[in-house]
Amino acid sequence: MNELERTIEWHDGTVMMIDQRVLPLHYEIKTYTTYQGVAEAIHTMVIRGAPAIGAAAGFGMALAGLQSKARNSTELRLELVKAADVLRKSRPTAVNLSWAIGRMLLAAARDDLWSVDDVRAALIHEAQKIADEDVAINRRMAEHGAALIQDGDTILTHCNTGALAVVDYGTALGVIRRAHEQGKRIKVFADETRPRLQGARLTAWELMRWGIDVTLIADNAAGHYMRKGAINICFVGSDRTTANGDVANKIGTYQVAVLAKENGIPFYPVVPTSTIDLSLAHGDLIPIEERDEREVTEIDGVRIAPIGVKVGNPAFDVTPHKYVTGIVTENGIAYPPFEVSLKKVVKS
Repeated sequence: MNELERTIEWHDGTVMMIDQRVLPLHYEIKTYTTYQGVAEAIHTMVIRGAPAIGAAAGFGMALAGLQSKARNSTELRLELVKAADVLRKSRPTAVNLSWAIGRMLLAAARDDLWSVDDVRAALIHEAQKIADEDVAINRRMAEHGAALIQDGDTILTHCNTGALAVVDYGTALGVIRRAHEQGKRIKVFADETRPRLQGARLTAWELMRWGIDVTLIADNAAGHYMRKGAINICFVGSDRTTANGDVANKIGTYQVAVLAKENGIPFYPVVPTSTIDLSLAHGDLIPIEERDEREVTEIDGVRIAPIGVKVGNPAFDVTPHKYVTGIVTENGIAYPPFEVSLKKVVKS
């Protein structure tokens, strides 16, 4: 099967997305014609990464419009509210999910949409607009972030923040990708990112495809390389960033940030403004998803832990803002005090 140009695409009433669970050994494309299917794809991590999840939610809402047997626009809008609730519950931490659903509901509620077909067309248009805007936003973030990278730098990154985590190009990996395109001689250390190994499976795969020098390391090796002076700067993503600059990201990000500060290494989350949640004052208010214990006790179906052992499997952790050097957005780089600077970049 030919590769998609983007991580997720809309084709004549069908949502197509790369199945990220089987990379890098297999490249498979999943297709969906119902919003319930898209919700399941988000929950089971066929697609993951906050911006990509937002785009998926948008297309899921468009599918809900096409699925509906509503006889008029009022009935359709009521059905869309139900679809939104299903999609919203698929993963709780990434704010892009609810952000995109909110946009879709507003698009469907326009007063000038009289018929069911009018609402359907508006939904498809808005979903595609969300996807296209994501690509443009990533490229703008990449320009701002790449300016922080010096020729010869070695960069540490955690989890996957490349084209697979968004519609196209990337957030933190997009910054690294842009620096490479500018001709800067850079190297990357990629944390494996247990338990789902997004760094090993996805980040290493993407960087190698782009021709960027990458070294895969175990999560618990980051401190060793930092203390040895092998790391110059850290870039990570974010699934939700609060008004004070606290950053929720893939589990293990907090320890990277603490180690970076201890070793005097700049630490920058790369965050589209759609991921900034000014309604939350601090990170302790962010809901943290707990996932299936088998992600920890098994690797590719092979049991690695004693049967009956208790398991904790938070998908994310929160990095307090005191460990954050700056936050790269499409509207520039926000620096402390984040309560002031984040409001400015969101309103830009």
